[in-house]
Amino acid sequence: MKTQQPATNSFIHHLSRRGFCRVGSQVALGIAASPSLLAQEAASNGSRIKMSICLTPGSIGVSANQREAIDLAARHGFDAVEPFGGQLANFSESQIAEMVDDLKQKKLVWGAAGLPVEFRQDDTKFRDGMKTLPKIAAALRTAGVTRVGTWLPPAHASLTYLRNFKQHAERLREAARVLADHGQRLGLEYVGTQTLRNNRKHSFIHTMAETKELIAEIGTGNVGFVPDSWHWWTAGDTVDDLLTLKNEDVISVDLNDAPSGVPKDQQIDGKRELPLATGIIEVAGFLNALQKIGYDGPVRAEPFNKPLNDLDNDAACTATIVAMRKAFALLR
Repeated sequence: MKTQQPATNSFIHHLSRRGFCRVGSQVALGIAASPSLLAQEAASNGSRIKMSICLTPGSIGVSANQREAIDLAARHGFDAVEPFGGQLANFSESQIAEMVDDLKQKKLVWGAAGLPVEFRQDDTKFRDGMKTLPKIAAALRTAGVTRVGTWLPPAHASLTYLRNFKQHAERLREAARVLADHGQRLGLEYVGTQTLRNNRKHSFIHTMAETKELIAEIGTGNVGFVPDSWHWWTAGDTVDDLLTLKNEDVISVDLNDAPSGVPKDQQIDGKRELPLATGIIEVAGFLNALQKIGYDGPVRAEPFNKPLNDLDNDAACTATIVAMRKAFALLR
């Protein structure tokens, strides 16, 4: 694989925080003031890009409430922003309507909300989450949010694969039914990182094929995937695997790159890179497969990258949008 130049990482590693903020603000203003780079690329290559670049603050070390996240997304040229279900549930209908109007005026759409139910641990925690889910799902519906996502643990210390599978199917089926009542689809992200399975007795779902089996067992009709380029790569899945999906099967997408010089089976989940930082992961093939199936939802960066997390909010948003726009320019 041809290694691509880590242009975005050079920003992060070689500028001081103050210097980065100064340069980053100029870049962000350029993106916001000029016609959409996404639209320019679509016009030049004859394709119509339906995917939206989504700001998910926590994934890039940005601390922001819902209103602040909307402002950051608009200021830095994102197309979408993560909805915070817990916060929206504490707003009145008129406050949500005001926020949605602000979202539209800023030409933004919602990305995917996180599932506010802890289904991976004991039954008490699961039941506590299920008690709050209807209220949060109702608030998301009022705001016009139709996508919710969560991740699957790739191993367990005591539950065998079959017992864990049955528990996941039962619990996620219950949650998915509540979401369906409010017009929402649930996306499942499998976790392919091998080092997360090394110290657990029982391996669990960590590939696309296994996730398909779980979705079929849940059987509610509103459950699909959250493909993540990192987990797709670490699991050994391929472009052909992605092409077996349909647009309606994909709820949200995560886009990352991997550190160079580390074997795939030794990669650490919490040490990733922004898209195209190293060229280790085949970002172009991953994105173009989604383009080919007509995917029309949010794509978010999830690098869990300490140098990025150490930046101020505006600087982190700038580095992220630059990397994401560069990745989207590979769409054909």
